[in-house]
Amino acid sequence: MGKHGGITAAPTAAEGDAESPTSLLIPKSPSNNSKVPKDSFHLAYIIYFTLGAGYLLPWNAFVMAVDYFSYLYPDASVDRVFAIAYMVVGLICLLLIIAFEHKSSSFVRINIGLVLFVAALLAVPLMDVWYVNGRVGIYGGFYATVSLVALCGIADALVQASIIGSAGELPERYMQAVVAGTAASGVLVSMLRVFTKLVYPQDAKGLRASANLYFIVSIAVMVVCIIFYNMSHKLPVIKYFRELKAEALMEEKEEGGDLTKKLWKTTLWDVVGTIKWYGFAILVIYAVTLCIFPGFITEDVHSQILKDWYPILLLSSYNLFDLVGKCLTSIYLLENDKVAIGASYARLLFLPLYYACLHGPKFFRTEIPVTILTCLLGLTNGYFTSVLMILGPKKVQLQHAETAGIVLVLFLVVGLAIGSIISWFWVI
Repeated sequence: MGKHGGITAAPTAAEGDAESPTSLLIPKSPSNNSKVPKDSFHLAYIIYFTLGAGYLLPWNAFVMAVDYFSYLYPDASVDRVFAIAYMVVGLICLLLIIAFEHKSSSFVRINIGLVLFVAALLAVPLMDVWYVNGRVGIYGGFYATVSLVALCGIADALVQASIIGSAGELPERYMQAVVAGTAASGVLVSMLRVFTKLVYPQDAKGLRASANLYFIVSIAVMVVCIIFYNMSHKLPVIKYFRELKAEALMEEKEEGGDLTKKLWKTTLWDVVGTIKWYGFAILVIYAVTLCIFPGFITEDVHSQILKDWYPILLLSSYNLFDLVGKCLTSIYLLENDKVAIGASYARLLFLPLYYACLHGPKFFRTEIPVTILTCLLGLTNGYFTSVLMILGPKKVQLQHAETAGIVLVLFLVVGLAIGSIISWFWVI
């Protein structure tokens, strides 16, 4: 597979049985790459970058407002509860999406998810004004907030799976745009957090104002995402690949019949079989990352020098280096599958290293080792996620690339769910 071409030619009938399920998964090139329309002003790239930033911005807003929620609900382990609510509900929703993907439209799923994001984000400042009103210990507000986090988990499954799936049908630069956008959302919220920390007083009123700012900005970005996504279908480059997919699906139906339930299951399992090692590597990446970030960083390590700035700087460092890692694939894409997958498993070494930051020699429990590890955690998370997400969907035919992308997201969310559960072991 070429670095920029991305898709290799399908075999002829003499090379294999064209109607066998596995042959349906061999990548096929567009009939004439020279006819691919130009992405004028990089509009499609910008749209996919914005969508990537958009669907993770709500989660980042909840995470970065942890000091506000921890102030309101001092007896709750806020970040860890949020993580489980978001990831587990999102995982269940994603399983349903995969089961019924062939009966639903990604256009509908994405628009519903974006509207749910807006509704959930809008409910937080409204609840703050009309119910919680800055009072401590109103745990009805906490349970309602957790429900809103879970609603964002549903929206994330609807949007993320479909965006990653649709980007998988396009040239690899658009998948890189999506994953870079996810990192940019973390950087944006980190910048907002630093800004509010400097500008607002660090009392109950200041925490409340800063939290509301996160959610207002997130709502504005989600509205932009709705507009951008509904504009994207009119862009020539998007229309070209959608028509190419439609032609491939038509050919497949003529060869093997319509996508009946039985055929759909066969195709789905063949896709899973083709990209499973990419998927398991992504699962390990996110299991490792989420069992450390954000819970360990915000609750378990402390600094006498930096005080309450310490978790903010660690979160910002992670988000910045995650963005750097996800942008590096636009400069150099590692195409050696074994190296990328092996490096993903090597990230398990972060667990004993972070354990040393809690219980090891005194030097490991200082700010410098923790900060360096956090930067490396973000850098490796960003780069290898981007590599695997770009390479995985290109291993199947164009008409199955969306399914491959959704399957990879399933592995990712399973990794997030596992990591959110393992994160509790740091406090045992």
